[in-house]
Amino acid sequence: MGVKMENTLLIGLTRQITLRRDMAITANNLANMNTVGFKAESPLFEEYLMPGARENAPDKRLSFVIDQGLHRNMAEGEFRTTGNQLDFAISGDGFFKVQTPEGMCYTRNGHFQLDNTGRLVNDQGHPVLDEGGAPIFFDAEETNIEVAADGTISTELGERGRLGLVAFENPRAMTKTGGNLFETDQAEIQAPDADLMQGALEGANVKAVQEMTNMIDVMRSYTSAAKLVETASEMKRRAVQELGGRNA
Repeated sequence: MGVKMENTLLIGLTRQITLRRDMAITANNLANMNTVGFKAESPLFEEYLMPGARENAPDKRLSFVIDQGLHRNMAEGEFRTTGNQLDFAISGDGFFKVQTPEGMCYTRNGHFQLDNTGRLVNDQGHPVLDEGGAPIFFDAEETNIEVAADGTISTELGERGRLGLVAFENPRAMTKTGGNLFETDQAEIQAPDADLMQGALEGANVKAVQEMTNMIDVMRSYTSAAKLVETASEMKRRAVQELGGRNA
């Protein structure tokens, strides 16, 4: 009976741990509903059959839950028009290149601006790069900035280069670094299917109703797992008391 109680406790505790992870990811999705270019995430869990662990029936193995990471939904969010000439949305697979103090990063957030030197930067002040990996500068008299679907930049002074748009073999494997930026060791590849939309931004692809429903389900499952752990703990406590009474 003692082994069975221990197994029940372990199963309940692993379930609670994974449900906490699920809740944290869901809460983060909801918190970023209005974040430009944010991609919703979901946990990846896997059943683990404990070697040698059995219930009363010899052929019934005990099943635990292990955290295998997360899945990032790379589907496009809805586009909204802003009219700001320095707002850009990417239609199709692709990322903007951003140089940070920690190294090269990538983002779908095209809400850009000019700093006091005329350099194009993201909303953290990091320079946005052109296709050659160089910062993009504009003179003070260049007030009419136009960017074509392929990223080609033009102003009153003529063509000024092209925004860097890149893609990756496995974008879901990219690592978040904060500020809606990603980093990766993967090689950059061309993004031939990416079209740039000027004066627009891509919204988050978070589905609020779906996330709220998942949050309710997680809360119910957590309550159930907590009761399982509480029951197993109480059974163990009583067993210890009974054994202590017999040996007294």
